[in-house]
Amino acid sequence: MTKAALRTFDEAGLLDTAARLFRQKGFAATTLREIAQAAGVLPGSIHYRYPAKEALLVALMDRAIERAIAAVQTAAAQTSDPTERVRLGLRAHLQLLLSGDDGVYVLLYDWRSLAGRAREEIVRLRDRYEAFWDGMLYEAAGAGRLRPGVDLKLVRLFGFGAVNWVATWYSPGGGRTPEQIADVFWSYMAHGFLPDDRRREAALENLSVLAPLPSADEASRRDSGRSSWRARAEPRWWSRDDVGPRLSSDALPANIRASDFKKATLAAEEYLHDR
Repeated sequence: MTKAALRTFDEAGLLDTAARLFRQKGFAATTLREIAQAAGVLPGSIHYRYPAKEALLVALMDRAIERAIAAVQTAAAQTSDPTERVRLGLRAHLQLLLSGDDGVYVLLYDWRSLAGRAREEIVRLRDRYEAFWDGMLYEAAGAGRLRPGVDLKLVRLFGFGAVNWVATWYSPGGGRTPEQIADVFWSYMAHGFLPDDRRREAALENLSVLAPLPSADEASRRDSGRSSWRARAEPRWWSRDDVGPRLSSDALPANIRASDFKKATLAAEEYLHDR
């Protein structure tokens, strides 16, 4: 591929075309020759940049994740309240899912088509986005805005599971806008759907479920009968000063793994650095 061809190569257009065909036909059924023909380029031009179809899919998903992070960052920057940032982030996430962006659709459903190193790369990209959300959730927890003992990983999985599934059933004529759906989901997550006089009673009935998981040492002591594990208040573990965020893994609730903490630390530092 000549230097002149490199300068005129429309990579964004190629990714758009690939995303459209992957969504229409599926990743497995789409060939590089079909993508080249639809994009108006020679197959060799694609092979020069992407030696395999899997590499093209990874690049496409990388772009989709960058767009998602940028959309959530822009939305969250509208406020300094940590829980309001989560609500606005959910809005932005759902708006992007329902925007008609083929790349985002492929990101949701076609990553399972990969194997080996390509799949590992996609998982790394997915983990980066999840760690970015962990940073916002952990900031809200550290600010004392969440109930002690909340399993933040389950909060993220619950939120993503509910919001991502909207892409399978949403209809523009369904009576609710994406913003309204996101706000309703946030209301359910933040306030539940039980009346006030029933909420505390239900929480007490399910205290063992709401409590944080025991650490390995605590579980070992409990199983051996030397001591019993009891739910305890989650300590405040986030502090912020003039030089930025400081996180202490020693103060984390037991249900957060060290690897999760490391990812969230990096995401939180990146998030606060950009604000």
